[in-house]
Parts: sequence; structure tokens; C-alpha cells
Amino acid sequence: MHAYYPSLTSWPSMLGDMLADAINCVGFTWASSPACTELEMHVMDWLCKALGLPHFFLHHHPDSRGGGILQSTVSESTLVALLAARKDKISQLRAELDQDVDDSILNARLVAYASDQAHSSVEKAGLISLVKIRFLPTDDHLSLRGDTLKQAVQDDRRMGLVPFMLCATLGTTGVCAFDKLSELGPVCSEEGLWLHVDAAYAGSAYFCPELRWSLDGINYAHSFVFNPSKWMMVHFDCTAFWVKDKYKLQQTFSVDPVYLRHENSQAATDFMHWQIPLSRRFRSLKLWFVMRSFGLKNLQAHIRHGIEMAKLLESHIRSNPNFEVPAERHLGLVVFCLRGGNALTQELLRRLTRSGTMYLIPADIHTKRVIRFTVTSQFTTADDVLRDWGVISKTASALLTEHLNSGEEEEEEEEVRGAEAHQDEGLDSGSDEKEDTASRLDKALVELWIDKAWNRPRKTMRSLSCSCEPLPYTYTGPGSAYDFDRRPNLDAAAALPAPSQTELNITEMPSDLLDTTAPSSTPLESASTPKLLQ
Repeated sequence: MHAYYPSLTSWPSMLGDMLADAINCVGFTWASSPACTELEMHVMDWLCKALGLPHFFLHHHPDSRGGGILQSTVSESTLVALLAARKDKISQLRAELDQDVDDSILNARLVAYASDQAHSSVEKAGLISLVKIRFLPTDDHLSLRGDTLKQAVQDDRRMGLVPFMLCATLGTTGVCAFDKLSELGPVCSEEGLWLHVDAAYAGSAYFCPELRWSLDGINYAHSFVFNPSKWMMVHFDCTAFWVKDKYKLQQTFSVDPVYLRHENSQAATDFMHWQIPLSRRFRSLKLWFVMRSFGLKNLQAHIRHGIEMAKLLESHIRSNPNFEVPAERHLGLVVFCLRGGNALTQELLRRLTRSGTMYLIPADIHTKRVIRFTVTSQFTTADDVLRDWGVISKTASALLTEHLNSGEEEEEEEEVRGAEAHQDEGLDSGSDEKEDTASRLDKALVELWIDKAWNRPRKTMRSLSCSCEPLPYTYTGPGSAYDFDRRPNLDAAAALPAPSQTELNITEMPSDLLDTTAPSSTPLESASTPKLLQ
């Protein structure tokens, strides 16, 4: 299946999830499960540093007021960010007004923004919170730009509305496009907008330093979310959500009945004030198992491998004159379409899906219908990609052949209709002319009948097969040429320390967690020291 963004699993994640289910803690306060709370805070800090996110998202930093929490989904996290931003803006408006105004009146004036490529969860968050959401047009690369946002803010202010939030997307669902944070961030800062960044799929790619180009401007963000349950091989549900100011989050969701208070309430972190539900699962356990077992270098290799598989498919699509790639490929997603119009592309998608060999879904680039192909497994090889490409290209060739034949049949039918019309017009002519006309028409009809009976084309058809050899593909990223016959070494068992080694301290930051060394051409080495992340 190549339809959706990956939803990967691994046996360390499975074991962590099983253990969390066995423990079955509720985890809403520090007192209800200190281990659940403490491990989550440390794991979120490690993950924040591994992705290269700003220090103000850290729990344990002297200059930070923020922190991270594991939510259930990105959809819930987007709603949480919107509710926090709404509460913050209404509090500001109350402070500016002299008279007491009901929150519902202020809420009716609020407006938030997102690009027209944003996920449907943004629209749903607006419906739940009763907030207007304006979806702004994107540029030719399907990116939201700063000038577009600034103009929208000015227009809405002239109409008496109060802009308060932007949901920027890094890696859109349709084509994996990236909003321009470097332009949007300064506009949000100048206009007083809460900047929420949705990197549900692309977030895992930031393990690799060379893929962090789209994070330019992340220092302006108030919140950031991505899904380890997509590309990081962690079981659903697991969504990493960071906020710059945890107190703005807590003032939105704090409900403190006496039966939930404990003697450390003021000093400890109670995650029930960071989310919509009260109780919460021990999600950090499976995330820690994955990070501890695979290590940062293996996670980087896993991400790079998925990207190389997508590049391989893209090279073959571009080498075939029947196809086009209408949008730039980013990460592990390739979008393509048939030359000849949306109807042909939609029919190709229908045939591929009905064949039972693969499952794909469509997307729209403005008015153009495209097919999405996502690398969805850590076990995908070059042979798998080439086999899938063979199915796609053969199905497309058969479809185009039928399309051309049907076009010729229409031409033949038009000839017959024209001949019959001429026959009718000649009925009033002389007998000799009638006989000559009938003879010519009979001959033409007989020839058409013979051509159809013998399935003989009336004119030479152009070749539907690729006339050029597939373009050779060479890895152009850091390090040497990519070996498509080698998968990343994801043998998690080899990364575990022997029982006789030093006991792990889960509260210490691994010294080599932030290793940004470029990938080498040698096979990945397993850890030989008892560190949390290799």
C-alpha cells in the first residue's frame, strides 16, 4: 500500500506498548504515576534536541518556559493549540477593553489562518471551537507565503475581525509541500499571531541535519507537532507536541478539583493540564524503547533510505514520456499523472486500485489531478519499487492504447456517418451517378468492416512504450553512491547492552544523541556501549 503517509511499527515499540498496557497507569498527575510523567519529560527533551528544535521547547532548560507532551493525534494537538491561542487572545482583548464583554462576543470576532493545502483537521478544529478559519491561496510550489498572510491580516482587521493564529504546514498531505516559515514567522511576530507548526509526516525527517532546511523560521513558533507514529516506527497513538509557553496551555485546560490535588501540585508537572482528556496512557515507554533500541544513527539511515526509494521511482517516472511529475518531490512522496488530462489519470488510479496489487489515492494540484505514491515501509527495497513501477507503467500503456483505439473508432464512425450523409444527398442525382456513389460507399464500408474484423489499424499508431532507457540514478546527498541492495541495519536487538553491562540511567542525556555526522558508505555499526541512543 502506497496511499497514505507511513504508519510504521517495530518490535521495540510493540514491546513498549505491551508493557504500558500491562502497567495500565492513568498518568494524569505526577502523583498518580511519577515514572510516567518523568520519563515523558526526558524523552520529549531528547526528541526535541534530536530534531534540532529550539531550546524553548525543552522541559529542562534554565531559559525555557515550555515543554513537550505526547498527545493522541495531530488533530487533537491542533485543536489544543487553537484553544490555547484563542484563550490567550481573548485574555489580551479583555485587558484592553474597559467594559466587561462576554467571551462569546469576543470569540465571534476571532479569525485564524491556514493554507489551502492544510490538513482537514484544521477545519475541524475551527468547527469545534466556533472560530472562523480562512484558508489562504498558495504559490506555484503550493507554499503559503508571508505577503499573502500579511494582506489577509490587514483585510480582516479593516473588517473588524481579530486575527490570532496561523497553522503553518511542513509537509502537506497532498504533495508534501512546505509553507515558508522564514516569511510567515516575522509576520506572525509583527501581527501578534500564535504560530502553530504542523509537521505530522515531515517531522521525523529532521533527525537528518541536511533535511532541516524547511525549519528556517522555527524560532517564531509557539507550538510544534509531529507524529512519531508515522515515520519513526512507533505504534499509534503517539504524537509529539511542544509548546513555547506551558503556562498559556495550563490556563486553558486547568481544572483542579480537590480529589486531583497532591502535595507536589505546585512543583510537579501534571499533564492533565496540558490536554483535553483527564487520563492518559504511558505513551513515552514505547517511544523510549524505539529511541533506545535503534539509536539516532539508525533512525537517520531509515529516513534516508525511504527518501532514496522515492527518488528511484521519480527517476523512472520522469524517464517515461507518458507521465509527468507536476510537483517537486519532497521526502518519501512522489506525485505523478498521465499526460492527456485528469480523466486519464483518474482512470489509471481506478485500474491500479481495482487490480489488487497496490492501493493509491488522488490529490489535486490546483486543477490538476495527481496520484500519490508514498514509501510506506522500512523494509521497502529497490526491487519492490521497480516491481510497483512495472505495474504502473504497464497499466498506463494499456490504458493509453485503449484510449487511442477508441479515438480511431470514433473517427471511423464519423467517416461512416459522413458517407451515409453523402449517400442520402445523392439520391436525387442521375442513375449513373447513383451507381458510382453507391459503389464507392459500398467499397468504403467493406474496407471499414474488414479493418474492424481483423482489428487492423487504419493508420500507424505512435509507440506507447518508453523510447528511452531509464535514467541512471545516483545518490547525490552526503556520502558516496547509495547502495539500493542494502537496507538500513534496523536490528534493534544488536543495539541492546548485554545484561552484565552498567545499569542504564534514564535521566541522563546521551552524549552522542546530537551526532550530526553525515552518512558513510560503510554498513551501520551496532552499539557496543550501554548508552540510551547510539
